[in-house]
Amino acid sequence: MSDKPSGPTKHRGRAAVGTSTPNGIWLLGFVGALAHFLHNDSGTFWLVILAILKAIVWPAILVYHLLGL
Repeated sequence: MSDKPSGPTKHRGRAAVGTSTPNGIWLLGFVGALAHFLHNDSGTFWLVILAILKAIVWPAILVYHLLGL
């Protein structure tokens, strides 16, 4: 038999501690990339959408090239 309770359990306190810093860094990077891409690509509706998509995926592309995979 298991020592774990079979019913729902209640957790006290914060579930995730210290997760705001990486999210804040990602947000700053996203806003900076969005400003960069909007400045370079702005004009039509579709270029703005493309700039938003570029700002979302640029960290993955950056890590890919930095690791040289």
